[in-house]
Amino acid sequence: MDLRQLRYFVAIVENGSFSKAAAMLNVAQPALSLHVRNMEADLGTQLLFRSPHGVLPTEAGEILLRNARVIIDQFAVAAEEIRGHEAEPTGEVRLGLPGTISQILSVPLIIAAKKRYPRIKLTIAEAMSGFITEWIRENKIDLAVLYIPVQDRTLASHPVLTEELCLLGPANAMQGIKPPSDGPIAYKQVAQLPLILPSVNHGLRELLEGVAGTSSMPLNTIIDVDSYGNIKELVEEGMGYSILPFNAIAREVQDGRLRYWPIRKPELQRDVYLVHASDRPMPNAVTVIEALCRETLLDLVDTGRWRGARALPEPASDNAAI
Repeated sequence: MDLRQLRYFVAIVENGSFSKAAAMLNVAQPALSLHVRNMEADLGTQLLFRSPHGVLPTEAGEILLRNARVIIDQFAVAAEEIRGHEAEPTGEVRLGLPGTISQILSVPLIIAAKKRYPRIKLTIAEAMSGFITEWIRENKIDLAVLYIPVQDRTLASHPVLTEELCLLGPANAMQGIKPPSDGPIAYKQVAQLPLILPSVNHGLRELLEGVAGTSSMPLNTIIDVDSYGNIKELVEEGMGYSILPFNAIAREVQDGRLRYWPIRKPELQRDVYLVHASDRPMPNAVTVIEALCRETLLDLVDTGRWRGARALPEPASDNAAI
């Protein structure tokens, strides 16, 4: 069994199809099938089976897949070190971002990476946090920026910053509802207002429901909408109030289209984490992009572009990671 066979095997599983893997690898499909049969003969067990959902690994295939990914990564790291670890970083780095973070981070990070590391290809994938967490577990991306630490022994989560969550309401009072007074508002008052919030599977909603459970004050949610843009528009139209990061509403507040109130007792905030795999070596390109990502996030805070956020202390090492 050689490295090429391992790469072929991983491609077949990730594509769920011999034909798709063959097209991606530019290899004849019969050749792929022959390689798999040879591997099964070497190991004395079946590695793949065909199902209505495509080609899937057997239990033995899952073991091979997990180890094959580690071997391929380690070989890539070794090859890079052989070529000269101190040389200019090269290669592709895959970064996963939730939409709200991508909106503020992607452009400055891409510009900074292009200037500082022109030989690195930075690929940014935008999705909901659940998908991003799954991707980094499966080694489909190298790095992630998330609002929650990933509870996994194979991943390290480092806090970078924390952002304020605030109550937002329409510029004009809603019919039949007295608007809160100016200044900070207590959470117990927020919980009584008619709220428009993301659905229960959304990370922000999970955080808010956690606060509601801890304080024994359930939220009065009247509408579930996952889009921040739609939430803001509904609030602006006087359909209710909401709780969002200040950075997400700063422009509308400045334009006079929305009002906002800091929330206290307790203060609501959420942290932003940089996440990478801790069970496999990181290529130099991934290491430098992770550092640049942290640097860019902190610069967004320092310059006031990420409004309502403050920096958190940098962890000493992965040993302190969550």
